[in-house]
Amino acid sequence: MEDYLVRATAAGETVRAFAVRSTEIAATARELHHTYPVVTAALGRLLSAGAMMGSMMKGENDKLTLQITGDGPIGQMTVTVDSHGNVKGFPEHPDVDIPLKYVENGTGKLNVGAAVGKGILTVSMDLGLAEPYNGQVEIQTGEIGDDIAYYFTVSEQTPSVVGLGVMVDTDSTVKHSGGYIIQVMPNASEETISAIESKVSTADPVTTMLDKGMSPEEILEYFLGDFDLEILEKEPVRFHCDCSRERVAGALATISRKDLESIINDGEEIEVKCHFCNSAYKFTVDEVRAMLEKSKTEKQNADTGREA
Repeated sequence: MEDYLVRATAAGETVRAFAVRSTEIAATARELHHTYPVVTAALGRLLSAGAMMGSMMKGENDKLTLQITGDGPIGQMTVTVDSHGNVKGFPEHPDVDIPLKYVENGTGKLNVGAAVGKGILTVSMDLGLAEPYNGQVEIQTGEIGDDIAYYFTVSEQTPSVVGLGVMVDTDSTVKHSGGYIIQVMPNASEETISAIESKVSTADPVTTMLDKGMSPEEILEYFLGDFDLEILEKEPVRFHCDCSRERVAGALATISRKDLESIINDGEEIEVKCHFCNSAYKFTVDEVRAMLEKSKTEKQNADTGREA
């Protein structure tokens, strides 16, 4: 089954909601970055959140970046998404292995909160304006869903419920991944708010819902079916990295001339890896030398322009 998300409204458009199935996205991230189970769960949750938040953007070229910088062993996680359902992400430290946390019934769960730790959640939106929008909040629990909900409430003044989950199988592969976001608009009635809060308080975890075979539509139906739920759109989402040799070469050419000269003096080709997908691109000494010459020429032209 392919990954997809749905956008919906309910209660006379006083509630908006999103739900996503992101199993293949999380599985691809695990395969690309060789993540250990707790990192698979953490990054998978952030990828799900990013996919849903990306669908909130309207512009053709809008982009959103989520970055969690915690003091836990994972370090930093970065997820980028566009408005067309393309999402990508990577962890700073993929090989984290920490003890499980045990809940009241004795079940062991991946301790995502401890792996993430305390720190900062940063949300950056490039909406084609002069400057991107940047919002930051302190990480509340490290469980990702709570932290995204806190961001919406504090930075965007939109009370939100965020449920995210990744079920990692006994062989460390991804069995299920997905999530939902339910947001209450300012004109929502107290009755609606109370009913949603009641549903949320007794709801199964996202992974349990997915394991029962519930689709994104059925997850939203569970929470909002009594409030004239209307599915507005269903769209595919995927893990997709748009890196290319040309893009990497462009980025390499922007480093300092001193560093380019150092690469040339080493006399060996270099390999540059994309953080998001681990694709490797190699450049010969002659190619780096051409970058340096181009950099010098552009600087000379710029200086001549200023003198004129």
